[in-house]
This record gives sequence, C-alpha cells and structure tokens, in this order.
Amino acid sequence: MATLNSKIPEGDISQKWTNYKAHQRLVNPANKRKLDVIVVGTGLAGASASASLAEMGFNVKAFCYQDSPRRAHSIAAQGGINAAKNYQNDGDSVYRLFYDTIKGGDYRAREANVHRLAEVSNSIIDQCVAQGVPFAREYGGLLDNRSFGGAQVSRTFYARGQTGQQLLLGAYSALMRQVNKKKVTLFTRHEMLNLVMVDGKARGIIARDMVTGKLTRHFAHAVVIASGGYGNAFFLSTNAMGSNGSAAWQIYKKGAYFANPAYVQIHPTCIPVHGSFQSKLTLMSESLRNDGRIWVPRKKEDAEAIRAGKLKPTQLAEEDRDYYLERRYPAFGNLVPRDVASRAAKERCDAGYGVGSGLAVYLDFADAINRLGKDVVEARYGNLFQMYEKIVDDNPYETPMMIYPAIHYTMGGIWVDYELMTTIPGLYAIGEANFSDHGANRLGASALMQGLADGYFVLPYTIQNYLSDEILTPRMTTKEKEFEEAENEITGKIDKLMNINGKMSVDSFHKKFGLQLWDFVGMARNKEGLEKALASFKELKESFWKDIKIPGKKDELNPELEKAGRVADFIEIGELMAKDALMREESCGGHFREEHQTEEGEAKRNDKDFMFVGAWEYKGEGQEPALHKEVLEYENIQVAQRNYKK
Repeated sequence: MATLNSKIPEGDISQKWTNYKAHQRLVNPANKRKLDVIVVGTGLAGASASASLAEMGFNVKAFCYQDSPRRAHSIAAQGGINAAKNYQNDGDSVYRLFYDTIKGGDYRAREANVHRLAEVSNSIIDQCVAQGVPFAREYGGLLDNRSFGGAQVSRTFYARGQTGQQLLLGAYSALMRQVNKKKVTLFTRHEMLNLVMVDGKARGIIARDMVTGKLTRHFAHAVVIASGGYGNAFFLSTNAMGSNGSAAWQIYKKGAYFANPAYVQIHPTCIPVHGSFQSKLTLMSESLRNDGRIWVPRKKEDAEAIRAGKLKPTQLAEEDRDYYLERRYPAFGNLVPRDVASRAAKERCDAGYGVGSGLAVYLDFADAINRLGKDVVEARYGNLFQMYEKIVDDNPYETPMMIYPAIHYTMGGIWVDYELMTTIPGLYAIGEANFSDHGANRLGASALMQGLADGYFVLPYTIQNYLSDEILTPRMTTKEKEFEEAENEITGKIDKLMNINGKMSVDSFHKKFGLQLWDFVGMARNKEGLEKALASFKELKESFWKDIKIPGKKDELNPELEKAGRVADFIEIGELMAKDALMREESCGGHFREEHQTEEGEAKRNDKDFMFVGAWEYKGEGQEPALHKEVLEYENIQVAQRNYKK
C-alpha cells in the first residue's frame, strides 16, 4: 500500500495556510509568460481558476463541452454561498464554519483543507461584490444572510434563487476579460477524452471537437481538471444532462487515485419522479427550508386517502400532520443536514406515510405566509415557486409543494493533496472533481464556496510550487510519441463503439444502469444489495459493449457517440462506488449501510476502523483496484456522534 503524502503544512491549524503562502516558491512575471496551463471545465472552479491564472501572467487553455462557459452546471445552484462574515452578529466565525463543515461531513474530511476553505470564504464574498454580483441586501444596504442546513447561524449569501447563475456570470466576465487580452484561449464544444503524460508528468490532453468530430492535441506544463462530479451515473439526478465523470475517470485510468467514490449526496428537496420518460430531476433550493415546514400525514389512512385523491393536504387538521423533522431533531428542525433530512423522508415514505405516488412528502409554506405575508415569501422565493408551478402545474402558495430526495452532488472524487495536486505530478483537480473538503456529506451552500475558493484563492498559490521547477521545460510540439499514443488510444475506443452496431440505444442502457445504481447504491446500502449490484454491473458492462447502437458517423456532430463514451465510464464508476461502499463497514454522512445504524435509525460510524480516506488506484482492465488509506487525524475538533437534536 502506497503512502499518501497529503503535504499538510506544520503548525497550528489557524496558521497553516498563512505559513504555506509565506514559504511557497513563486514564478516571476517574465517566467509566467513561458508557462502554459490547461483547465478542463469552465464552471465556477474552472472559470475562476482560468481567470486568476491568466491575470497572474500564465498562458491558459480552457476547455468546455458547452457552447459557452455560461452554460456550466454551476449556473443551476440556487440557494447561496457560505462565508464566515458574521454580518448577523449571531456568533459566527471562521472556526465555527470550519467546525460545522467537519461535523456536517460526519468527521470524514481533512481538517487542514476545511479550515483553509473557511479562512478564504470571506475573501470570496469581497471578490464577488467587487465583480458586481447582486447579492441580496437588507433594508439598510448591507448584504443579507439566511440560514442553511447543519448550522445554527445565518451565513449564506444569496441572490434570490439564482446564486449560482450570478456567481458564474462574475467568474465568466473575469474569464472573458482574459480571453480578450489573449491570455486565455477558450475551446468551446470540446470534450477532453484522454490525458497525455510524458516522463510521468501531466503534459497535455486529447480533446474531441464535438462539432467536427476531429481529435486535437494540446500541450501544457500543468493540467487542471475542473469538470464537476459524477452524479449523472444515476441517470435521474439534479445535474444537467451533459454533466459527466469522464475527465476524472480518464485521469484515474492514467494513475490519479479516486477517493471515497461511495460518498454521494442525496438532496432532500427535489421535485419527485413523475414518469418513466423523465430525463432529469429538478432541485428545489435548500433555502426553502428556512420558512417551509416538512410534514406527512400522522395517520396512514389519511396518507392513503391523499394518494387516492380523496383528500387534499389543506383539508388535514394541524394535529393530523407529522412535522417529523421538528419532532425528531428539535434543535435544528427543518434545517438538519441534507443526508439526515433525506433519510428521514425515505423512512416516512417506506413506512407508508408518503404522499403523491407514495414517494413524496410535503414542504408547506402556509405558516410562513400567515406569519410574514405572501409578499415577503414571494420576495424571498418567488422564482423558485414559479419554477415549481411550471413543472408540477400546482400553485405552492395555495397547496404544499411535494418533494422527495434525489441524487445531487458527489463528495467523492479525485484524491488531491493540500496543494490540490493529484497523485500524478503536474495534474490538479479542483471543485467538485476532487474529494477534498466535504467528507461524507456536503452542507448546503458549500459547493459554490469550494469551487470559488479553489479557483480564486488556493490553486493560484499552490500551482506555482510545481511550476517554479518547470520554467526550463520547453513547449512540446504535440508530435511526440506520447501524444500520438494517447490519440490512438481514443481513436481505438471510438472505432470500437461505432463498430458494435447493436440494437440498444445509449439511453436505454443508462436508464437501466442508473435505476440499479439508485436501488442498490443509493440512499441506503447493504452487503447483499452491493454484491448484487457488482454482479449486475459486470453483466451490464459486457452487454453494453456487445449491444449498443450508435447512429451517425464519428467525424461529425454526434451526441449519441458523446453519450456512449460517458455511459461506458459511468458503468465503471458505478462499479467502483459499489466496491467502496461494500468496503466501508459503517454508516457516515451520505453513506448509509443498513447494517450499521443506531436504535433510532441514525448513521453509526466506526471511527476505530474507518477514519480514513479510501483512495483507489487503477490496476488495469479486468483487475481489482488497489485501496490506499489516508488516515484522518483530528487535533482541533473533538470527534463525536453527530447530534442535531439538542
């Protein structure tokens, strides 16, 4: 088993990042002009990193599969971004944000990284305000904050229900400024399909022009992966349909370790599945839990009558409603962390108290409307209510919303050290693509925080430590044999896919696989189900490579070919997720093994045997991956069973 060097600086946790910056190696302005960096992905992490590195003087090539960086999935984030500004004077601090994030992740995150995240969070807000991000403001003009799950303070900055969009527009404007200055070369409608390594270092990528189908070679002194998570493996998720895990999976196959793949986040407030022809799910912002109350009927016969259409929720008396989160978790109520709220909804529905199709609970704003008035509720959540009504054709001002948990985010990802470098020299992973900051569960409004922290305030420092040794490395022509071999590898894979010419569509495979992944590796897992999943995934993989049919040609615009490559990767990612979940004989955060729960149905950790990051190393096609462990040590926080009841 290899020793994972996380490169955590010495010293007190509050001084680690300061000390690191004080002693890191730098690249002088003249030498920065000689160095090229590739950034794959232009969401919040990728766009902010590209803009920052270019502003510093590096030459950047930025790649995205969309027609514009503005279409990155970061745009879909609704509720807000966390920072420890303590504008509400309610007791917040950098330490409390650090503590809440570690606790929210069920003590499975690296302390040093999380503290750094909390430290730089305040700078993110200053940066974004300077860019013109229209954060909500109080009457006096100060920035407003609201509460989110897993915290007892108000630290979430927001722009109505469009926070991700506004933050992305800020990062996009910074990026396009550098494109205009010719410090960033932007490649839209390009998908990374392979990593090029020369002498053990990351030296470039092979990308496919998605319009012409042509494969292109690109050199860089360092490569940054900012391609998001792998939640779309489940087919139905809150992710954009194009979101995929392929860039991360390709670098895993080149030697980058994949950490904690079983840690996926279920978001508790999503619009429930409404049919077999549905292509994705829609998230309803966690911010709604500030004023909305979650409940199910107290009596099974009432739930049955509602499901049969014989009773409306508004006809149910207050005493006949079970506000189960407020009942089970009085200290946090409806603002418990996402994994806790999700499992509680599943438990009520499994017990027969669900509404709608049986897999839904109510999110009710009647109390808030009576207390605050409809105008105030509309000002806070109006666009979210409009979105719900357009999708469900029901007025949430008059009838409670129906919600149910769905796959949303992946805490697992490429293993990185404190510098955000993978196990491959010169290869970095930032944002949701890495594993680093959230442990086994992410608190709401922390995804935007991590993406921008990595891109604006962490990577621009840490990448210099590596690039300072690369100033004498000349640019390569991309005619070298390593580039040719990497391109031939992809050409072979594409030809193999195109030549199968079976009878099954890509989507039919993805749906079948995604449903099995949800059933066996979803909100709850057990040994029998995980073993069944592994056997089933192996059969599906064999069937995929025999029965898939891809219409069209490879050298043209071909969305089915794009999807086929991604689904092939998703099936393999799903296998690794199941292996990781089977290995981890405990429940923690979003990973809930039914064999390991308290008498009250809460997650039961095994700190003695599993307080580590599980990092998997690819060993070759058909070979079992090797598990490496990064032991987690907590020196600044007392590890305890999570308690949101008092």
